[in-house]
Amino acid sequence: MAYAGGMAEDKRSELTGEKYWFNIRTEKVEFGRLSPAVHRIGPFDTEAEAARAPEIVAERARAWEAEDEEERGA
Repeated sequence: MAYAGGMAEDKRSELTGEKYWFNIRTEKVEFGRLSPAVHRIGPFDTEAEAARAPEIVAERARAWEAEDEEERGA
């Protein structure tokens, strides 16, 4: 996954009010809502967090599955 460097990432979002997004189609981080919502995961406060979006989604999916199994008594 690639993302472009630039202004200190934690400050850029803070200063502009914009957030970082991960584009699942291009597999790149974007700053602001550049792509259609259907292609974006986010928002994230930092570029680094957005770059980890696929991992974060997988981690959350595993956690939700474990909760579902627990509720079903499995």
